[in-house]
Amino acid sequence: MLAIRLPADIEERLNRLTLETGRTKTALAREAILEHLDDLEDFYLAQSRARKNRKLIPLADVERDLGMAN
Repeated sequence: MLAIRLPADIEERLNRLTLETGRTKTALAREAILEHLDDLEDFYLAQSRARKNRKLIPLADVERDLGMAN
């Protein structure tokens, strides 16, 4: 079970769509979530893995390697 609060404008759009399509809010929300869940998983998992595998290089080292050191 999931309960979410939506801004009034989104709630109104959802209400209009239920009237136009005869589908329930639950069905429309489920479809929207399933449509975008793969993309969200890919994005957030990639972001998490990138943070874990990040190799940090001190700025002074980069400047030295590029010949920009004072």
